[in-house]
Amino acid sequence: METKNMRSGGGGPCGACKFLRRKCVKGCIFAPYFDSEQGMAHFAAVHKVFGASNASKLLLTIPPNKRLETVVTLCYEALARVRDPVYGCVGHIFTLQQQAVTLQAELAYVQARISTLQQHHLPMPPTQTPSQAEASSVCINPSIDITDLCNVLDQQLDDSM
Repeated sequence: METKNMRSGGGGPCGACKFLRRKCVKGCIFAPYFDSEQGMAHFAAVHKVFGASNASKLLLTIPPNKRLETVVTLCYEALARVRDPVYGCVGHIFTLQQQAVTLQAELAYVQARISTLQQHHLPMPPTQTPSQAEASSVCINPSIDITDLCNVLDQQLDDSM
C-alpha cells in the first residue's frame, strides 16, 4: 500500500476513485492508501465487503496517524472475506491455531521420547561443531518427518530392551 498521496504528485486518480469511476479530488480520504495500480484491487474488496461510504466514514473517525493501520486491516479482512465468505479471516486464524496445537503435540511427543531414551541411557547422536554441521548439511534430508524420527527412536529403545 502506498502512503504517498497520489493527487499531490499529479498522477492519475487513486485506486478507490478509479474503481468508483469518479474524479479524485484533492484531499481524497482514500488517495494516500490506495495507489492507482494495485490499490484498485484492494479497494474493490473493501468496497464489496464494507462499502465505500462506510470505509470513508470509518477513516474520517480515525486519527490520521492510525489510518494506515486501519486501511491495512480493512484490506486484510475484506480480502479474507472475499476468499472465504463464511469465516473470513477467522478461518485463517483457526487454521493457524490448529497448526500450533499439532506442532505442540508433536514437540511434546518428541521431548517425551528423548526423555525416555535418556533414562535408558541410549547413546544420543554426537553433537557437531559448526564446521562439521556445515560439512554434513549436504547429506541431511531436510524433509525428514518427525514421525520417522520418533519411529527410529522407538526402534532403538526396543532394541536396547
